[in-house]
Amino acid sequence: MRSPQPPYSLSVATFPFAALASLAGRSPLGGAREVALGCFVASRLATALLTRTLPTHVRTTRAAAARSWLASLNLPAPARAALGKAVEASGTDNRAAAAAALRKVTEVTATTLDVAARYELVQLTELLESS
Repeated sequence: MRSPQPPYSLSVATFPFAALASLAGRSPLGGAREVALGCFVASRLATALLTRTLPTHVRTTRAAAARSWLASLNLPAPARAALGKAVEASGTDNRAAAAAALRKVTEVTATTLDVAARYELVQLTELLESS
C-alpha cells in the first residue's frame, strides 16, 4: 500500500498525450513526425473544450494560430484536412464536432500512429462525446 503524501509535498505532475509526444520525438524527420505533432497539437487544443478553462475567444485565437502552423507541415492531404477540421472545431463550443473531427483524425492517421498514440486520441474522443 502506498503511503499518503506529506502535506508539504507537491502533487505529481501528469503529462497529457505522452504517447503522441513520445512518438513524435522518436519518429524520423518528415511525414510521420509531423503527423504525430499535428495530432498532439490538435489533442491539446481539444482538451480545452473539456475543462472550459479558456474562454471561446482565446480558443478561437489559438485555433487560428494552429491552422497557420499546420500549413507549414509536410502532411498527407487526408491528414491535413482532418487535422484542420479538428483544430477549427477546438475553437468552438461544439464538443460533438470536435469529437467527430478527432475520430476522423484517428481514422486517417491509423497507419502512421502507434497503438498507444491512437488510444490517446480515442480516449479524448470518447471524453468529448460523453461530456
